[in-house]
Amino acid sequence: MIERVPDRYLEDASGYRGHAERVFAPADEAGVAAVLREASARAVPVTIAGAGTGLTGARVPFGGWVLSLEKLNAIEIRAGLAVVGAGALLADLHAAAQRTGQFYPPDPTEVSASIGGAVATNASGSRSFLYGATRRWIEGLRVALASGRAMDVNRGDAIDFDPGTIPLPVVTKNTAGYPLRPGMDWIDLFAGSEGTLGVVLEARLRLLAAPRALLGGVVFFAADDCALDAVETWRAVAGLRMIEYLDAPSLDLLRQRYPEIPAAARAALLIEQELASDDDPAVDAWLDRIEQAGALADESWFAVSATDRERFRLFRHALPELVNETVRAAGALKMGTDYAVPFPRNREMLAYYRARLEAEFPNRHVIFGHIGDAHVHVNIFSDPADPRRATELLLEFARHAVELGGTVSAEHGLGKRKAHLLDLQYTPPQLTAMRAVKRRLDPANILGRGTLWPA
Repeated sequence: MIERVPDRYLEDASGYRGHAERVFAPADEAGVAAVLREASARAVPVTIAGAGTGLTGARVPFGGWVLSLEKLNAIEIRAGLAVVGAGALLADLHAAAQRTGQFYPPDPTEVSASIGGAVATNASGSRSFLYGATRRWIEGLRVALASGRAMDVNRGDAIDFDPGTIPLPVVTKNTAGYPLRPGMDWIDLFAGSEGTLGVVLEARLRLLAAPRALLGGVVFFAADDCALDAVETWRAVAGLRMIEYLDAPSLDLLRQRYPEIPAAARAALLIEQELASDDDPAVDAWLDRIEQAGALADESWFAVSATDRERFRLFRHALPELVNETVRAAGALKMGTDYAVPFPRNREMLAYYRARLEAEFPNRHVIFGHIGDAHVHVNIFSDPADPRRATELLLEFARHAVELGGTVSAEHGLGKRKAHLLDLQYTPPQLTAMRAVKRRLDPANILGRGTLWPA
């Protein structure tokens, strides 16, 4: 049976597009199990559809069936814990936790992402500088295997086989492949596996008490080197949970919406610090800190009120929105990186990015993102008629990140668009070990076919 599958199930936020025979959106776990049992019996590929905010094509089907968990969207907030259906949206979880005086630390840029998708990609975001990625905050998962059998796993429940050992890059964020090690628990295996090992039905996520006060800031610099020096110094600031970076082309693009950005600004750092109270002396310390960093002190923006902090959040999110608008207007696919390197190699990687971008795509790129984790995103505005040059340059960047001890995927996963990058980071025996785990849990290779592992 072939039916018309709505477009929203056939693409993701990058514009990557596929095709499918049918789409299922079960109302409960029993419905999910029934779909998986039938698919297993018939060897039909099943692609798990999150909210479509991903950038790598993991949720884009290349034939077979689409399984959407959008109706599994219940949210239950307890003291220190949220029990959340895979189809619930991150924004709804944040709002529900906030009503109880708590918060969920991971903060991916796109809050319309689903919880299942965030678990599948081990998503992180701007607060990862202090709090790390999704995997760290999972206390338990309910997962359906390819056979339809459901598993309840808790933190510390060790897997029942030896998967071998995969050496990991010395970075604070990595979501490329399976982080295999003897004695690892099921949560660490399923989180970040991009829907290739099982279907997340429900997640039990740890919550923290909301901070009493927060300081937000957008600090502008007339010279990029001063901003990078500040990053190295400010990483040690107590309570600092976010250090985000915007380069000069990023600020130029943002001036379309924010003409009040200082004309002399050629770089900016967005910061957020947790405080004991609104009159915490830590606020005053920023006056000296900014002066010592050589920032544009009088023209930088600071706020402690929720209203102004929300303004800064919108400012931070406006850049990827503008990038997406620019790419869509050109009729092109989004060409961006998700590489991270060990922090001591941060400046070296940035210098390499700049030199090659200025040579190949002058005035047609931006660099921004999570510099506190040595994880910035390069976005190229390529020629839609000839994407080859941009594709080759992104591959060159991936190789260089690995040479510096980094990862080819820090937070987005690899999906289908970037599955080929796995070969750059791992040796053939390491890839064989990962594939063995895939075969053990999904013998017929029906889950996420083409994601991580080329079909």
